[in-house]
Amino acid sequence: MMTISLIWGIVISVCCCLWLILGVRRRKIGEPPLENGLIPYLGCALQFGANPLEFLRANQRKHGHVFTCKLMGNYVHFITNPLSYHKVLCHGKYFDWKKFHFTTSAKAFGHRSIDPSDGNTTENISKAFVKTLQGDALNSLTEAMMENLQLVMRPPVLPESKMSAWVTEGMYAFCYRVMFEAGYLTLFGKDLTGQDAQKALILNSLDNFKQFDKIFPALVAGVPIHVFKTAHHAREKLAEGLRHETLGKRNHMSELVRFLNDMLFTLDDVEKAKTQLAVLWASQANTIPATFWSLFQMIRSPEAMKAATEEVNKTLENAGKKVSFEDNPICLTPMQLNDMPVLDSIIKESLRLSSASLNIRTAKEDFTLHLQDGSYNIRKDDIIALYPQLMHLDPAIYPDPLTFKYDRYLDENGRTKTTFYSNGLKLKYYYMPFGSGATICPGRLFAVQEIKQFLVLMLSYFELELVESHVKCPPLDQSRAGLGVLPPLNDIEFKYKLKHL
Repeated sequence: MMTISLIWGIVISVCCCLWLILGVRRRKIGEPPLENGLIPYLGCALQFGANPLEFLRANQRKHGHVFTCKLMGNYVHFITNPLSYHKVLCHGKYFDWKKFHFTTSAKAFGHRSIDPSDGNTTENISKAFVKTLQGDALNSLTEAMMENLQLVMRPPVLPESKMSAWVTEGMYAFCYRVMFEAGYLTLFGKDLTGQDAQKALILNSLDNFKQFDKIFPALVAGVPIHVFKTAHHAREKLAEGLRHETLGKRNHMSELVRFLNDMLFTLDDVEKAKTQLAVLWASQANTIPATFWSLFQMIRSPEAMKAATEEVNKTLENAGKKVSFEDNPICLTPMQLNDMPVLDSIIKESLRLSSASLNIRTAKEDFTLHLQDGSYNIRKDDIIALYPQLMHLDPAIYPDPLTFKYDRYLDENGRTKTTFYSNGLKLKYYYMPFGSGATICPGRLFAVQEIKQFLVLMLSYFELELVESHVKCPPLDQSRAGLGVLPPLNDIEFKYKLKHL
């Protein structure tokens, strides 16, 4: 027995030595400082995952603005100086941004590759998203979303006693419920079989979406979905509701959903449904927490509430819109929504404090990256990463960075402020919750519009109060760092009642 233990001990020791000799990457001349970490394959992943912001700040203090970390078998070069962000984007010809994103999508949602180079799509899918989420298509989406938000939020005829009663609910749960239903109806249309069937579908889809979204960070990290039995079942049920046969029974589907079905002509109905699930997740997973933070930060700031209410009332008055439960729903055009700088600033400030996206590009070949801080040699298949939360919480750019200031993005004339500096130098990039360059979110314009619509309607139809007037800001859920807007770790109770209009 002793001999067997000794043999195994020798084998493990030899393997560790071989890993140290052959498996550990050595920094070459001209490359950024390197952190391999102590754990094979994982590298620094555990430290990064525990608190990305503090991990990156610690390495920034140790190595400067550019350094390399081994994460889950990949070597990631972090560029932390915002003055260098535009320099990174100038090296676009050396980057393959599709490789990571398309691979991750296929892994998480279970569909085949949608990379045009693999022959499963008729054209560049990224251009298709831009075509169906911006321009004239954005106008249609905005109009449909405004109608659906009011369908969900405006009550049927109620007796006077119920109309004047306060309702208490978790704010995050409220935003989740309202934005999911309205967003689902906007993208995938209304059920032709009737309201009851539609309500049942939405409620089931909402529950399944929560189950699936809960384990999404693990899927991105490479954990197979079969490990999560409940979430796997939830994903399959969500996709089942998005099959072509089911969507055929719905009316007023978005151009995006119709176009995607036509474009993925080589995929079968199950595969198409799973790409539609990717669209559903992309439209909801960040918009819902962004809506929560915008509403929460606005309500807890009396100055923000006053300024936002005045702007909403003025916009509705100028548009000739009367707020009433009996009249037609409120309708504001994209142009009118765009001309609301106070709400825009509230949303931006809320996202500055809560977003933690990771902007990733893969090197297609060996090349030299020329930055503000110097030049660095990058190896093929290495990853270049920007983590904008470092910039969003930098006191040199945003004084008192952890404090919500509703007017931070307003200039002295009350219009949108676009000039920010770092150490006396003007920044080209100062606000990046939606990514950058070729990887920027194609649905960002619609996301901001629907959050604005939500806030307009909440201020128009309801009286709003926090249950605990001086409630502390809930901590961010760091488990989703890198994926976009972080949700709160705990919900906040608020109360609302219909206004007497």
